[in-house]
Amino acid sequence: MPKLAKPLTDAQARNAKGREKVYTLADGGGMYLEIAPNGTNHWRMAYRQSNGKNNRLTFGIYPEISLEDARKKRMDARKLIAAGVDPAEHKKALKTDLIKAGANTFEAVAMEWYTAANGARNVCV
Repeated sequence: MPKLAKPLTDAQARNAKGREKVYTLADGGGMYLEIAPNGTNHWRMAYRQSNGKNNRLTFGIYPEISLEDARKKRMDARKLIAAGVDPAEHKKALKTDLIKAGANTFEAVAMEWYTAANGARNVCV
């Protein structure tokens, strides 16, 4: 049976300092704050994939991502898991779509044309 975690408070997250080794502060629902020896605090969430393997997501660095924002991201990830979608794969797909969309901007096409035109000129000369 999983152990029940008391939800973190913002004061606990703010006061977490680096120790000799990496340690975690649990928030519940698989989410925790991982504190590294150098003092960086990462929001992470552990979950099990449909094939039975354990995986984890990173939501960002505290305090850039607040406790409230991390909890919203956890809820979104849990909804994806409930729907049978791997949140890590979903995140990769969204990132790939953004890159593809950025490659079809006017600037990208113009730079590609300019590079090809200058390359062709240099070859002919």
